[in-house]
Amino acid sequence: QLQLVESGGGLVQPGGSLRLSCVVSGFTLERMSVAWFRQAPGQEREGVSCINIDGNTLYPDSVKGRFTIVRDNAKNTVYLQMNSLKPEDTGVYYCASFTGSWYYHLQCPAADRFDYWGQGTQVTVSP
Repeated sequence: QLQLVESGGGLVQPGGSLRLSCVVSGFTLERMSVAWFRQAPGQEREGVSCINIDGNTLYPDSVKGRFTIVRDNAKNTVYLQMNSLKPEDTGVYYCASFTGSWYYHLQCPAADRFDYWGQGTQVTVSP
């Protein structure tokens, strides 16, 4: 049974950093594309990064230059390094995956493309 488990969320001051982890079990990560989404209260779920099988990455303008997604297939883990955090980065962060890859995208695949989801981890950016 495939599972994704996120960790690393917490409370951080504006300008600070956090690193989120997503551990995949029950399947080999190297055959999967992965993304991080976030959802703030009252708002729609938003993709903030994605990485395909070949290691190609995409980010929306809102986080470009501040967030970095990295995959470690040997550890079956995907990381999201978040720097220069802002209050508007606050939300529940979810890891999601699907078997296979994406190509020729200008933005991350939509949420309905992803078959597997973690339970989420809370990130709060506040003074």
